[in-house]
Amino acid sequence: MAEKRLKSWGNNRAGQLGDGTWTDFRTTATTVLGLTSAEVVKIAAGGSGSATGHGLALLTDRTVQSWGANGSGQLGDGSVFSHNAPGQVVNLSNATDIAGGGKHSLALLADQTVVAWGQNNYGQLGNGTNMDSSVPVRVEGLNKVIAIAAGLNHSVALREDGTVWAWGYNISGQLGDGTSSNRNVPAPVNDLTGVAGIAAGANHNLALVGPANGGGVVMAWGYNATGQLGDNSTVNRYAPVKTQDTWSGEVVRIAAGCNHSLAVTGTTNTLHAWGQNTSGQLGDGTTDYRITPVPVPGLAGVQLVAGGREHTIALLGDNTVRSWGANGSGQLGNGTTTDSLTPVTTLTALTGVDKIAAPIGGDFSLAN
Repeated sequence: MAEKRLKSWGNNRAGQLGDGTWTDFRTTATTVLGLTSAEVVKIAAGGSGSATGHGLALLTDRTVQSWGANGSGQLGDGSVFSHNAPGQVVNLSNATDIAGGGKHSLALLADQTVVAWGQNNYGQLGNGTNMDSSVPVRVEGLNKVIAIAAGLNHSVALREDGTVWAWGYNISGQLGDGTSSNRNVPAPVNDLTGVAGIAAGANHNLALVGPANGGGVVMAWGYNATGQLGDNSTVNRYAPVKTQDTWSGEVVRIAAGCNHSLAVTGTTNTLHAWGQNTSGQLGDGTTDYRITPVPVPGLAGVQLVAGGREHTIALLGDNTVRSWGANGSGQLGNGTTTDSLTPVTTLTALTGVDKIAAPIGGDFSLAN
């Protein structure tokens, strides 16, 4: 039997599918060159527009491979040339987690510090400058980190003491420090403790406050014009506010797309979604924006969820993938380019998927 391979589908104009071609798009899964499923520990995707984006894969040897758009150095290979097949991020050999932003990337290292590379015009690399870097640079003054997330032009880190730190673009309050001033070094998010998980959208963030601190409450801050904070308003928030918990049971997982948010809840692992719904990315059968969370009907056993620019993908307990929302580039992977307001089955050509990724600002998907 042939070795299983990392798969991708959707828009490929920047080589973001990593299949060695520049084919416009793929409506079903193609194979990312050179990476066997067995050696891939984690996957991540970045992107800043419908026809651009980049992919990241963390390997068992703790190195990182990258492919796709590279105009700002977001592939971390020392160049600004895009490539349509994976290549190694330089000077990086002890990574434990990865995240993709708009045109920048992050890696969490084994020593619990963070490095970043790519675009830095708003300070999203966190190294005290605003100069792009095509090789990893250390995020200043940040240690004991246990999770990372990347927005379009900002970055977020969760420390083991349960505090959240953010840096980069801040015009809509996405740094959560009570201001709208950009920062090129990390600063703590106001009044947020006991956090167990983080997620970053294009210009908003979510934090899951651990069960020990009230049963999995979701806090949100930043851009809110389409209701993505879920606090029953469309007002931007410069410090965290509580997302209305319209669900029963505890939230066990959170994720964010460009302008929408997602939470997996309860013992049945049902999914709730809120925010922008232009293309049906909330999966509730409508294109109505939701300023409080609504259930995604007919979907149980959700293990993982990821949000793209205007699409969403979910991994179910039977190791199959469902997708919904925008599909103009085939990013739903169901063989069509027709948008879907409800979940459809993604043809991943994989058995036993256990990892999925989508870019907050792009139109492609990854599965392994």
